[in-house]
Formats: sequence, C-alpha cells, structure tokens
Amino acid sequence: MAKLILTNEVAGLGSAGDVVEVKNGYARNYLIPQGFAVAWTRGGEKQVASIRAAREARAIHAHEDAVALKDALESNTVRLAVKAGSEGRLFGSVKPADVADAVQAAGLGDLDKRKIHITSPIKSTGEHEATVRLRDDVTAVITLQVVAAK
Repeated sequence: MAKLILTNEVAGLGSAGDVVEVKNGYARNYLIPQGFAVAWTRGGEKQVASIRAAREARAIHAHEDAVALKDALESNTVRLAVKAGSEGRLFGSVKPADVADAVQAAGLGDLDKRKIHITSPIKSTGEHEATVRLRDDVTAVITLQVVAAK
C-alpha cells in the first residue's frame, strides 16, 4: 500500500489535501502521473495544510449561501453558444468548463468545473441538464440551453 497526499479531488477517494492509502499500482500508474496525488512524506504535512487552506478559501462556507446559489441556478436557464452543424450536431461536446464559463457569464456565480457533472454527453443543440455539487449536502440541477453560435 502507498500513502499519498491528494492534490485534486478524486471521485470515490477524497478531496484535495486528504492523506489516503491506495494500492501501489493505482498510485504509480494513475494518481501520480496524472498529477492527482504526490507521495506522502513528513515534510508533506505542511503541503497538506496549504492545500486544505486553499480548498477552504474556494469552498462555499455557509449552508445558506449554497442554498441561495442553488435556487438561483435552478430558477434560471443557462445559455451556451457553441459551434454546430446545420442539423444541430455540435463540433465536439460541451465540457464542464464550458458550463462553468457560461454560468459565470450569466452572472449567476463562480463554479468550480470539477464540481460539475454532465450526466450524458451533450453533442446536440437543445435543452440539457447538468448537476453541480455545491457542498456535500447541497446539489443543484442546471438547465442548459445549447444554441448554435452564429
């Protein structure tokens, strides 16, 4: 088993700054090469503290703030203008970062793209949905209006 410090959030494993124990192959072949984790050392404890401080600064602190943001996101439709062909098929697909940029451009708030989950790939124009985990206990569903860019 390898002891690691996560530098990014990994689904099913933990958040940035967590110290986890995983199998050697998972650490050596996936987490470390992808930049999701670094090897744990005694000196790394200072790094853990700084990662946690940065995560706390980005986090939505109050439950009320998260609920207010959830209400704002769910009551509005977010428009995304993307390159599309004549039949409404997109060139590529809509990514979580595109959704975060569209929400910010709409003036609804600043979302972390790593917290956005698109259930099925968005490859056509029309209405789609994405979920955002604002806190561990608050999840919002965003309605996306995908239109062809002129």
